[in-house]
Amino acid sequence: MAFLFPKDKDAVLRRPDSATLTFTLPLTSLAKMFRAARRFVTILALCCAIGLHWVALQSLAWTTMIVEYSKHAPLRAAITQTFDGTHPCSLCHALNAGKTSEKKADLQSPTPKIDMICAVRAIRLVPAFAPFVYAPVTFSSPEIAHSPPVPPPRSLS
Repeated sequence: MAFLFPKDKDAVLRRPDSATLTFTLPLTSLAKMFRAARRFVTILALCCAIGLHWVALQSLAWTTMIVEYSKHAPLRAAITQTFDGTHPCSLCHALNAGKTSEKKADLQSPTPKIDMICAVRAIRLVPAFAPFVYAPVTFSSPEIAHSPPVPPPRSLS
């Protein structure tokens, strides 16, 4: 039995015995793969921007040094020999040279860096209280002294 993939997303295939199969092509898995690849590349770029690649390479160098030194000495002596600083391996020398050349390149950059945090801004203070002039109201004392008018009496019927 031979199946051919149709160009349509939802298609019907016919087998030689006239049974039908309906299937959908997995286009969403391709989109998920590209999204995961974009996320991975972004994380990798951020890690390199903050210098985590030097940390990873240094960890790799220390691991290989411990493995190499433990072949000729006990593990405790191999660990102390690795981290004492007097027995660096060739990868450690390459890492130190790479770090110093990166620092020199940063110091010798010809373009001046602009500090956006210290930019001068015009600060305008808004007053917290705005005076409001109320309409003048005059009350005379005779108007206040009189009692209110009494309603007329109600009839009882």
